Order: sequence, then C-alpha cells, then structure tokens
Amino acid sequence: MELCIFTEPQQGATFDQQLATAKVSERLGFTGWFRSDHYLHMGAVDGLPGPTDTWVTLGAIATHTSTIRLGTLVCSATFRLPGPLAISAAQVDQMSGGRLELGLGAGWFADEHTAYGIPFPTTRQRFDALAEQLEIVTGLWRSDADTQFSFEGEYYSVVGSPGRPKPFQAGGPPVIIGGYGPRRTPALAARYATEFNMPFASTEAFTTQRDRVQQACETQGRDPDDLRFSAALVVCCGENEAEVERRAGAIGRATDELRVNGLAGTPAEVLDGLATWAELGVERVYLQVLDIGDTEHIELIGEQVLRLLP
Repeated sequence: MELCIFTEPQQGATFDQQLATAKVSERLGFTGWFRSDHYLHMGAVDGLPGPTDTWVTLGAIATHTSTIRLGTLVCSATFRLPGPLAISAAQVDQMSGGRLELGLGAGWFADEHTAYGIPFPTTRQRFDALAEQLEIVTGLWRSDADTQFSFEGEYYSVVGSPGRPKPFQAGGPPVIIGGYGPRRTPALAARYATEFNMPFASTEAFTTQRDRVQQACETQGRDPDDLRFSAALVVCCGENEAEVERRAGAIGRATDELRVNGLAGTPAEVLDGLATWAELGVERVYLQVLDIGDTEHIELIGEQVLRLLP
C-alpha cells in the first residue's frame, strides 16, 4: 500500500508551510504530497493568510523536491479552461521530472465561486463540462507532437491546437477521478482515470462505489484491474491517547468520531485501519493532515506507520 500526505491549504497555510510538509514527506518516503484546490476556507477557521493557487504552489514545490509525487485532490474544472489547465499541468510535470498526478473533478463548493466571481453552473452542466475537459486535456497531452488537436463540444471547442507543451510523462500524468456519483462518475473514471478515489467514505460506501466503477470498466471493455483504487481519510495519530486527543482537539474533532470516520489512534491502531482498507482493494491512502504546521505528526506516521507497512 502507498501512503500520501494530503493537505488542505485553504484552511490556513503559507507556501513555506506547504513546502515544509512536502520536504518532510519526501524525506520520510511517502509516495506523494497532494493538496486540495480551493479558494475559500471552510468551517470555523479564518483561513489566514488566505488561499494559495494550486498550480503556482505545485510548480514551486516541484523545484524544491526531487522524488515525491505531487498532485491535486482534486482540481476543480470550474476554475480553469481545459486548454490552459493542460498547459499548466504539463509544465509542472516537466518541472518535476514527471512526478505530477492530476485529480480533476466537477467542483462543489458554491460559496468560493460566489466569493471570487467564478460561474457555478448546475450539477448536470458541471459534469457535462468536466467530461469535455477530460477529453480535451488528455487529448492535448496525447496528440502527436507534429499534429494539431481539435475538439468541438457544447461547452468547449479547441481548434488546431499544437497541444504544447507536452508533459514529461509519456501520454500525460496519471488522472485521478473520484466521488460518490452512482452513474456518471464511474463512467468517467472507466474512460479516463488511472485511479479512482473515494474521499472520506465508510467501508460500505467504498465497496458499493468500487463495484460500480468496476462494472463501468467492464461495460466499456476495460480491464477493472487496470484501475487503481484509493481512499482519502483524516488522520490523527499519537504515541499515546493523550497525544491523540491533543491532535484531535487542534483540528476541532473528537477522537471517538475520528476513529469511526478516519484513521485515529496510536500507530498500531492506524496500521490496523490501513489493513482493513487494503483488504477492500485500496492500493493507496491519502492521509489528510489538517494541522499543516504539525510536522511532528508526519514524522510520527512516517517512522511508526509507513515503515511498518508490508
């Protein structure tokens, strides 16, 4: 099983804090460092000093790291046109030497769109646009270097694009698609994704969606084993119960609730939780670290959880 550190910078994080967690994660041997793509804080936090742009941040972190994979979980299709998104992602992939992964979704947080003047269409329209974005982004990446790429859709049209720059990774970075949608989400994952992710789900909900995605693969003639499955879970680990409670309190959560809805407890308890997910077919887990300034938390997980994984 692979472990990645997953951060939520819109809740309050400087670039330096994000870079520090990425460097610690790399040194400890985590597979990846991922960040959310939001422009507005959520819940009872002030979000200071304010949001940081995903692609500016990832490009900078790419130049300060060398081995850890970097990515979005997930980038909102409402924020960017597909052509410029393909260029930004390809450039970061080049800057990182082929370490980028693109998580892309339809967007869901209406308030941040209102706050920053970003259109927020209906759910159906957002999913229609997402499907076209996936077709365009992957098409631009995969088109031959000496040909032009064109696509005509209801929301986006691309005419005679040179499809440059090309990503460092042949065919483009891995694409991550996830969520709870019972029909369109599995179909999009089966067509475009390298990985399907379930965020903050129960084991029952994961199993149901996993089966839908596998069925969608079979319907489209794709081998379901060709798709990696992953989960994103809040983590709250401590060497003893007092430390677990301290970390839970720092993020405004209760330890009992986190034990049910995330991965909480001592390193041994977290390892037991990861084993449960592995039995369900999860190959990668994104550990959501909500207190981004607590790098000792990442150190503990790296030393006493990551190193003991089979």
